[in-house]
Amino acid sequence: MRDYGWELSTAVVLFHEAIARRLGLNAAEHKALGAIMRAGPMPIGALAPELGVGVTALTGIVDRLERAGYVLRQPDPADRRRVLLVANPDKSPDLESIFGELGRSMGEFMSRYDERETAVIVDYLDNTIRVLREQIDKLAQRSP
Repeated sequence: MRDYGWELSTAVVLFHEAIARRLGLNAAEHKALGAIMRAGPMPIGALAPELGVGVTALTGIVDRLERAGYVLRQPDPADRRRVLLVANPDKSPDLESIFGELGRSMGEFMSRYDERETAVIVDYLDNTIRVLREQIDKLAQRSP
């Protein structure tokens, strides 16, 4: 029997890797950039839980995003000792076209399902996300 959970998670990871490569980034950098773009200016430390990485790895990710021109480090006006990460408005990647195309393609095939079937699919996706988050938390708690 096919392992749909594994296939789905692999396809999602590979999709994000493909987006990252298109931007000249790796998947962790792409995820970091997305978090910064969504949240707006944020302290570096706030990014760590979002990515599930340590300070050393996070510093490298932010350094690479800054060198690529996607992110700027700016002093926090409320606390000049703290640095905020800000998406560079002059080099904002066109994620709308990428995710817009994905949304259109998903919408096309989802239109085949009636309201009851769509409710089952939404329930499946909600629970898949919940289970994945639970597993992420469990894996983060275990030492290697």
